[in-house]
Amino acid sequence: MLEKLELVEARFEEIARKLTDPAVVGDQAQYRALMKEYKSLTPLVQKYREHRAARQAEEEAAALLREPQDREFRALVEEELRTARDTLARTQQEMRVLLLPHDPNDEKNVIIEIRGGAGGEEAALFVGTLFRMYSMYASSLGWKSEVLSSNPTELGGFKEICFMIEGDGVFSKLKFESGVHRVQRVPETEAGGRIHTSTATVAVLPEAEEVELEIQPGDLQIDTYRSGGAGGQHVNKTESAIRITHLPTGLVVECQDERSQYKNKEKAMRILRSRLYEKMQQEQADAIAAERRSQVGTGDRSERIRTYNYPQGRVTDHRIGLTLYRLEAILNGDLTELIDALIAADQAEKLRLGDV
Repeated sequence: MLEKLELVEARFEEIARKLTDPAVVGDQAQYRALMKEYKSLTPLVQKYREHRAARQAEEEAAALLREPQDREFRALVEEELRTARDTLARTQQEMRVLLLPHDPNDEKNVIIEIRGGAGGEEAALFVGTLFRMYSMYASSLGWKSEVLSSNPTELGGFKEICFMIEGDGVFSKLKFESGVHRVQRVPETEAGGRIHTSTATVAVLPEAEEVELEIQPGDLQIDTYRSGGAGGQHVNKTESAIRITHLPTGLVVECQDERSQYKNKEKAMRILRSRLYEKMQQEQADAIAAERRSQVGTGDRSERIRTYNYPQGRVTDHRIGLTLYRLEAILNGDLTELIDALIAADQAEKLRLGDV
């Protein structure tokens, strides 16, 4: 591992030199690419240098202890030796994590699709709850969110909603949210106070750029129709709603949230592109042997991953066996503890499988 880190540091220093070269500075594309690589290597190089300094401190302290010393000075050196060894152990583990294979999608924006499952209107209300939770989490990190399409219900829920979240490293934080989310609570319409169980399916798709996925115009069937929904002066009067069918795969995307047909088409294409990108990646992942997949994964949509229990005020993530009695805070967007635990579990499983 240390030999690999020496090569990483050499590359880091080479990039630093290039970034001061006027010819590179004048080439914006090359400059941006080098800056991105420089930024990605910085944490690892800093940790390697901290590790190297600790190794030197350990050697110096060990050498001093081999010589005759008075009791007070010897105690100081022994403490320095313990500190250096603690730092060595910590930085070695941290470097192993930083050396794990990088998910090329981690820095991407995401498109999140939430659909109601079992539970009828209560499931639709739960879709709205999850949408609010992710929106508040995004806002707390300074990310931008935008609804791409939705199918609202009369009681304020959604049969389904599709929205985009844009920011730094969005997919790296939210990629483990895909799967079936279950809620256990007493609906407001339940006179007997019985607890109902409802579900919603969450899909987190990395946004696909046009350069990554070429879609042939001849593969698309585009239909327009009149918008439907909760009402308003433009509903059912203009054919602004868009339905796009990708003929080779049969994927269908509909969008009617905007009054403009052009804007609806643009949003529908963003959704379609990301769905096709995810489908392509899933096919690649299916080719990997089961024992090499991480324990957490990026979520099978048919897998029940989390339960939100209102009577007990708890949230349980079934993949890692984590239960938190902070339901209200989590539903208000405080997902940090959950997400950090999922990332740590994924890293631990990759380390166990020897991916470094």
